[in-house]
Amino acid sequence: MTAQPDEARAISQRLSDLAQDAEGEAVTLFWILEQLHERAFGLFLLVLALPCCIPFLYGVPQVVALPLMFISAQILIGRSAPWLPARLGNRTVSSESLANLASRAGPWLRRIEAISKPRLVALTRKPLDRAVGVALVVFSASILLPIPLTNTVPGFAVVVVAMGLLQRDGILVILGAILGTAWIASLVFAGASLISVVRGWIGF
Repeated sequence: MTAQPDEARAISQRLSDLAQDAEGEAVTLFWILEQLHERAFGLFLLVLALPCCIPFLYGVPQVVALPLMFISAQILIGRSAPWLPARLGNRTVSSESLANLASRAGPWLRRIEAISKPRLVALTRKPLDRAVGVALVVFSASILLPIPLTNTVPGFAVVVVAMGLLQRDGILVILGAILGTAWIASLVFAGASLISVVRGWIGF
């Protein structure tokens, strides 16, 4: 049987294949990037963001959060292909964590694939994708905040945006952007409220 070309395979299947191809106890982000080939920006964003939105998947979000922000910034500046410096690319993810990620994320990705289709395609292409890059950088930055349990919502927002880019579905891009923006707004509101309460306590 002839193997399907990469672009013909569902995103969920490509993630599963990536986990199956992992050899040894761990793989580097460089290795993951090399396996993703032509759709690397969207797929790499997806692979990096998924661990951040799956509850109780420990260890991996801390490895991928900074590279996620770095790759998002490259969409903003208009690079045609993703690049990582050695310090980030040599970070490792255990093969077991990658397999766990594919297993847990697969059903959700298939649901998104079932409802997505090319719509508002201009949002997924240059030059409008740079505006998407701005949103991705902000969402990724919020994942880096050292606050417990703050990874899930912005991680899911990045996943939805990445799926939109991959499926050429501008509606998904908009939905992900709305979710992430609402999350950022809630953080700002909570921070302002906390500052107001503290100022009241200390008499300012």
